Amino acid sequence: MKKNLKTNLIWLAIIAVVYAILLALIVAGIINAFVAQIITQIGINLIVAVGLNLVIGFTGQFSFGSAGFMAIGAYTSAIVTARMAPTWGSIFLSMLIGAIVAGVVAVIVGYPTLRLKGDYLAIATLGVSEIIRILIMNGGDLTNGAAGLSGIILFTDWGMTFIFAVVIIILILNFINSPSGRATLSVREDEIASESMGVNVTRVKVIAFTLGAMVTAVAGSLYAGFIGTVTPKDFTWMKSVDALIIVVLGGLGSITGTVIAAIILGLLNMFLQDFGAIRMIIYSLVLILVMIFRPGGLLGTWEFKISRFFNKKEKKEAK
Repeated sequence: MKKNLKTNLIWLAIIAVVYAILLALIVAGIINAFVAQIITQIGINLIVAVGLNLVIGFTGQFSFGSAGFMAIGAYTSAIVTARMAPTWGSIFLSMLIGAIVAGVVAVIVGYPTLRLKGDYLAIATLGVSEIIRILIMNGGDLTNGAAGLSGIILFTDWGMTFIFAVVIIILILNFINSPSGRATLSVREDEIASESMGVNVTRVKVIAFTLGAMVTAVAGSLYAGFIGTVTPKDFTWMKSVDALIIVVLGGLGSITGTVIAAIILGLLNMFLQDFGAIRMIIYSLVLILVMIFRPGGLLGTWEFKISRFFNKKEKKEAK
């Protein structure tokens, strides 16, 4: 118990120090407005990737539906905030409603689609994502069709994204270490063995899929509050591919890897801004090289844990 408390306090201290450093650099002008925007984009992409990693990396289900659930969160926030007074209460309420709507949709589509596996599941979830986008495109005055919605309150900044990313990562890690999370990992390793031990495989898949969808919807709300406009073309299947690249590059089943990959790719995109047309070629070559030399991703399934340092210290003292 004392060890867990100590570990949590150290993590809180590390998070506080990182936040304080970023804040100091921004206040001092070392990090300008452009770089602050890049940090915000990295945070939003990180949240989407963490939600997707829960489904792909920890549950073993190939989902391609991130863009659709992100669209639900973005449009819900845009619609709700437009009809309420511009307060923090209405903003957080819109994010909550977006997450709930995404969760309900995930449950509805999860039970029939998550019985599929591999490529079939990927195609099914891609279809669901496209259905959501087409419904939004034909939503009439509510969604303003292909033109989308504009004039959204700009409530997202780097600090808000940082806090939400930290909270969501803690939420996902606690879920993974819970009994439901261990059941999820068992399903990933062997569905037949898990079912023979009494695990409700479909239920476990749907829970993880729903939680991932709700997390992605939160990222969509933050995206809407960051850009100020949302259109159906912002949530094509390429949005899902972007999240998938981060997950695969970092390592399936590694939250630490997802964080590192999101930061690396975000900074890489920033530094390649001046390279014009060859930017995507360089970006693609970097990804290809990583996949050749690190096919399991940068970290594989490895997670950084403070407790490892305590164990080493205790073993030395015991000797």
